Amino acid sequence: MEVICLEDNAFYSLVEQVFERLKDKEKTKEDKWISGEEAMLKLRINSKTTLQKLRNEGKVRFSQPEKKHIVYDLASIYEYLEKHAKNTF
Repeated sequence: MEVICLEDNAFYSLVEQVFERLKDKEKTKEDKWISGEEAMLKLRINSKTTLQKLRNEGKVRFSQPEKKHIVYDLASIYEYLEKHAKNTF
């Protein structure tokens, strides 16, 4: 068995690096389907009717697994944002 000794600062620095890597890895696991509230935040809109209009026009994909519960496809929201992004250059 091999024993490794570290100074306090080196140990805590290592723990911080491991924590940051785990945190970054967790961020990349986004859900495929998000709620209407999350969709509105990502699209930077305030109106549920605007979200419904995007849905009705087929600009964002959605699913309705329950009668009063609609979820939105995150990839389609990113596609919509990319398509409508304005170049500022």
